[in-house]
Amino acid sequence: MNPGRREFLKGAVAATAAAAVLPVPVLAQAAAPKVVVVGGGFAGASCARALRTADARIAVTLVEPNTTFTACPFSNGVIAGLRELSAQQFTYEHVAADGIALARSAASAVDASARAVTLTDGTRLPYDRLVLAPGIDIRWGALSGYDEAASAQMPHAWKAGEQTLLLRRQLEAMADGGLVVISAPANPFRCPPGPYERASLIAHYLKAKKPKSKLIVLDAKDAFSKQRLFQQAWAELYPGLLEWVPLSKGGNVTSVDPATRTLVTDFGRHQAAVANVIPPQKAGRIAELAGVADRSGWCPIDPVTFESKLQAGIHVIGDAAIAGGMPKSAFAANSQAKTCATAVAQLLAGATPPEPRLINTCYSLVAPDYGISVAGVYRPANGQLADIPGAGGVSPTDAPRSARALEATYAEAWFRTITTEVFG
Repeated sequence: MNPGRREFLKGAVAATAAAAVLPVPVLAQAAAPKVVVVGGGFAGASCARALRTADARIAVTLVEPNTTFTACPFSNGVIAGLRELSAQQFTYEHVAADGIALARSAASAVDASARAVTLTDGTRLPYDRLVLAPGIDIRWGALSGYDEAASAQMPHAWKAGEQTLLLRRQLEAMADGGLVVISAPANPFRCPPGPYERASLIAHYLKAKKPKSKLIVLDAKDAFSKQRLFQQAWAELYPGLLEWVPLSKGGNVTSVDPATRTLVTDFGRHQAAVANVIPPQKAGRIAELAGVADRSGWCPIDPVTFESKLQAGIHVIGDAAIAGGMPKSAFAANSQAKTCATAVAQLLAGATPPEPRLINTCYSLVAPDYGISVAGVYRPANGQLADIPGAGGVSPTDAPRSARALEATYAEAWFRTITTEVFG
């Protein structure tokens, strides 16, 4: 990474931290305002803690049925046998220590007019402001033949946990010489570089453990995030082992047969020993129930406050939001959470939130010691978040291997830093 890019990233991180601690006007002497946050991932947990920092008098409740959060970033390393799933798992002990009430049940309904959330255990939580951070749900049936039962044979592993381990076990059980096929969906979806990092790390595993095998990526797109960097690395590290088939060359998967692990395209059929189907996605179910998801399945938001354009008083952050040029990533979710928390605190105090600047950096590992990244800075423009030209950047294509190794180190340091900040 060149010095200029390194300084940009340091400045961007500082700017994000500053965004979470903007001064908030003092609340009038009255009952403490109530904010309910639904979803305890990078977006929701970050927002809950940032709200407490913005004004400790805000009564914050985090709705999250799981006692342990399993992180998606770096979970591709679990699939490739480079780390254990336990390294991805975090509790809410420190979140609760901040004075945040934890509701250990799922949200089942939202009454936007009455400003209340109902949980599956029957609890009703009133709110002054609601923040939804529900992540994604799979669009079961959107790909012919792929339903929830099919994921037991052809795992998606796009929600970290048991699916991650299932895909790993299938790779370990596969005979040397077997074919691995990954199906990558059309945009938008969680973590745009994710399928290609996954392909890279699986290729790394095959090269070391099952060198007679081959991996094919069938893609519903003709272009993808960090494409030039990935393909350059593939040519160097995995020649003849990893093949990418774009949309224009028959990469779009139109149906699957889980019984035979066959993926069908307009150009042919691919029978895999291991099939990883990454299907179309949408915002988590509660977004639809709350009336904040549009026909696309995602949630349109105001780019300054992240308040829903469909329901007043409800804010949507993280993967579920339509964030314009800002991708669906953990870094973006954390950045959006801090911006949203500041805006909510300002609104509760009767003030006007400032126009934000948000940042995102996506690291990808092509091998354990080979990292690449893309960074961007975003601002509200024409009703959505837009990339500020020239403010971001990507890893240089002519970087030496020592620089790639350094970026891999940066990636691990980022993961430790964000998980410590959010859950530590």
